[in-house]
Parts: sequence; structure tokens; C-alpha cells
Amino acid sequence: MITNFLLDNSALVPVVLLLIAVVCVGAGYLLLRIRSSKHRHLILWTLVMLSVVPVVVLTLVPTSSRVDYIACAVQFSVPTLTSVESLANVALFFPPVFFAALVTRRPLLMLAAGAGLSAGIEAVQALVPAIGRACDTNDWEMNTVGAILAALLASGTIMLANRTGRPDGGR
Repeated sequence: MITNFLLDNSALVPVVLLLIAVVCVGAGYLLLRIRSSKHRHLILWTLVMLSVVPVVVLTLVPTSSRVDYIACAVQFSVPTLTSVESLANVALFFPPVFFAALVTRRPLLMLAAGAGLSAGIEAVQALVPAIGRACDTNDWEMNTVGAILAALLASGTIMLANRTGRPDGGR
């Protein structure tokens, strides 16, 4: 249903991506300002786990189709702002990497983890034809772009929260 809506209204896809980024940054900033680090960590880890669910469901849950061969489409392209699939892949990896970077305070490590997770997912899709998923280097590329954007915005959010005098002194 969401996919059909986005395909029918491809001009809204960049708006949805921007909305996801704004909501994540706003929520992340507010969470970094929570006085209790125990509560902040619990909430952020919960958001990481919740945001990984769509990644797993949309990439690894078997489909009704079956691929009878092991193959991976090797292509690298520049996405356009109306490319629904490319921008959806960017948006898919943004929240988990963003919230993981906030909770660990290691944006570069979480960027690497996001890119590695995406590569692992593409490998599983290529090596397990029974799930009916197609491996595509464009998916990895766009997931990694989402992870890069998330790491950059997480770094900025952490710096902003530290500069605006967090109640816990930046810890």
C-alpha cells in the first residue's frame, strides 16, 4: 500500500525522505537532552531495534517469487529525486544508523556497520535464492548513502546538543 502510494506519487518521495531526516534529528536532539543517561540509552537502543525491523522485513523476508539462480546485478547509478526505489533505500538505512550513532557516539563506526549490514543483506539475497530477493549493488550503494547521511547528521546533532548545554554535561 505504501509502495503503491509512493510509486503513484513519486514527487513526494524526496519529501518523505526529508521528513524522516527531520523527525530523526529532532527526536535525537531531544533525546540527547534527557538528564538520565540510562533512560536516554534505553530509548535510543529501542529506536535502533525498531528501525531495524523494516530493514529485515523489506530485505530478508521471503517473497512469493523464487529465484532459481545465484546472481547479483552489478550496477552503480546516480539516483534521481523521483527514483522511488533508490530514495527508499536511502531512507531505509537512515534511522538505524542515525540512532545507533547517537547512542554509541561513534558515527563513523555506525556508518561502517550500516554499509556492512547492507552488503551482508545483499550477499544473503544473492546466496539464498529461496527467499526470492534480488541482489543489486545499487541497493547497497543507496543504503550506504543513507548511512552516510545519517552519520553526518548524527555528528551534527551530537555537536549541537553538546554546544547547547546538555543537562548531563555532554556525557
